[in-house]
Amino acid sequence: MSGWQDLTAPRRRRTVNWRDFAQQMASMARNLLAETGLEPTLEEITESAVRLVPGCDAAGILVLQNGRARSLAPTDPMVVDSDRLQDRLREGPCFDLARPELDERVFRIPDFTAPSERWPAYVPRARDLGLGSMMGFLLYTREEELGALDMYSREPGTFSEDSETAGWLLASHAAVAFSTALNDAQLQEAMATRHMIGEAMGILMGRHHVTEEQAFELLRTRSQRTNTKLRDVARRVCETGSPEP
Repeated sequence: MSGWQDLTAPRRRRTVNWRDFAQQMASMARNLLAETGLEPTLEEITESAVRLVPGCDAAGILVLQNGRARSLAPTDPMVVDSDRLQDRLREGPCFDLARPELDERVFRIPDFTAPSERWPAYVPRARDLGLGSMMGFLLYTREEELGALDMYSREPGTFSEDSETAGWLLASHAAVAFSTALNDAQLQEAMATRHMIGEAMGILMGRHHVTEEQAFELLRTRSQRTNTKLRDVARRVCETGSPEP
């Protein structure tokens, strides 16, 4: 990120000019198609949420991986603070989205100043962070991972029905772009890992005068014995010439 956006002025717009919104969504879709990496894609998504969704002061993507929260492309520090709070409390909207038995795709917290039976620990502490209201939209779930697009306002009761509809439409476009960018990033990582393993095998073959199969077995055995990922063992060989630390 080049820096947090200046979002100190409250947003009063509660309704949507759907013709203008459609044009801006088309522009966002073109921008997303033009992005070539995961990080720029996510930044375009969250910045578009602030521009296009009535009442949205800040946005971010919260990813849950094996039950741990991570903030992606936040437009404001309070997004990161909220994500960390949910992670610390093990409670909050995104943790509920991760529960398949609830089958939820959208959530709203209309007013952080009101008591919450559903998230009694998270809501009052989030209010202390300066949050007034919040919406969230499920982007994807896969294996032990979840991604959600979260939108925040500093004022209670800001998000209208138009806000939710606009947010849902934006999130639907974002989910496709996010999935495509994520798959591309994973493919690039896999290719880089394969190249690194091949380079490490070449180093071991030259140093120990072993065959290709024997070099790979050295890497695999070291990975299993130390409970270290194969790519990390390969990286160590490429950096030091040896699988040993």
